[in-house]
Amino acid sequence: MRALTGKVVLALSGLMMASPAFAEGYERDPAAGWDHLWREIVIDITVIGVIFSVAAIYMVWKYRAKSDDEVGRGPKLSPAAALAWALIPASIFMADDFFLSAKGWTLWNDYRRIPDEAKEIRVTAYQWYWEFDYGDDLVSEELVVKKGEPVVLRMTSEDVLHSLYIPEFRVKEDVMPGRVTYVWFNPKRTGEFVETCTEYCGTAHAEMYTTVRVVEEAEYEQFINELKEEARAANSVKSQS
Repeated sequence: MRALTGKVVLALSGLMMASPAFAEGYERDPAAGWDHLWREIVIDITVIGVIFSVAAIYMVWKYRAKSDDEVGRGPKLSPAAALAWALIPASIFMADDFFLSAKGWTLWNDYRRIPDEAKEIRVTAYQWYWEFDYGDDLVSEELVVKKGEPVVLRMTSEDVLHSLYIPEFRVKEDVMPGRVTYVWFNPKRTGEFVETCTEYCGTAHAEMYTTVRVVEEAEYEQFINELKEEARAANSVKSQS
């Protein structure tokens, strides 16, 4: 039994030392940090689960009843051994949990610290669409961002509670009337990604989605120029009416 105790402790200690979660950091990209932390948590709980499952199966087999008139039982532990069996695994798990919690808080802080160079886009939620304001009265119902440029979305709602969710960038935040909330992300590859509302906001909630288009700089400038043309045309109509 003493040998088995030593092996379990040694295995868990080795897990903590060997796991990449305890050896690597992540670059300043919340989505990459989220993926990194999630992968390490899954590896962590999987390895621990396997170790304890094997240990449990081994002890059930070793101390099983070997005849019909026998009751299976383990060896009688000394008070010190019983205390060690309770405290050592609990201490290892607590240390593991605290460490992962600390990494989670580090990631959370990264989500809340906006890069100085981030492009600000104001977002207004309505039942049941999104409006993106790029500044200078340039407004669109489509979110278009430049590849490689961090983006901060400052969001509010004109009616009810909504929640903006962009799975590709691992961001989700409530959007509510009378309050400005924010998320930021770092689009590193071009493409079109889903952006949707994840808070039930009325009968057409399921239709409240759009796309996030990540483009190269030239295409982004073309998009902004098109918005400027639309704004000029709208102002011209207003001045003539």
